[in-house]
Amino acid sequence: MIYPYQGKEPCIAESAFIADYVTITGDVTIGEESTIWYNTVIRGDVAPTSIGNRVNVQDNSVLHQSPNNPLTLEDNVTVGHQVILHSCTVRKGALIGMGSIVLDNAEIGEGAFIGAGSLVPPGKIIPPNTMAFGRPAKVIRDITEEDRKDMERIVREYAEKGQFYKSIQNKS
Repeated sequence: MIYPYQGKEPCIAESAFIADYVTITGDVTIGEESTIWYNTVIRGDVAPTSIGNRVNVQDNSVLHQSPNNPLTLEDNVTVGHQVILHSCTVRKGALIGMGSIVLDNAEIGEGAFIGAGSLVPPGKIIPPNTMAFGRPAKVIRDITEEDRKDMERIVREYAEKGQFYKSIQNKS
């Protein structure tokens, strides 16, 4: 379901795929070829949420904000299953592993990888091209070329799957 909130309506690119049972409210922008998967909730009723191009937000994730503190996902970001993102910034090409939580004013650097089940506390900065893991998340190593290729593969495959599902959705 897509709902306006106090005069603000979600702005969703025509090429984006929004799966069934997704809820998007208020001041939310979703870019080209992005995919928002089943049972995800994106609420833009406190501050803006900006989702770039070719971003995949996987099943059961929750995206929200604190007052005057937007949430930003740049292009080519992967957000794993059951992730919570709250008033943070996720830079281009980063991956947030399933079940992770990223809190207010945290910044995930370009090409960084947050391991599954991690907690990135408020204000924590994860440097570009590093892997962080744990509760609280700590940098454990630099991203390898193999990691980078796998992260790029995930973005590509989710964009392709989204277009496939969108074509089926449009026929229903």
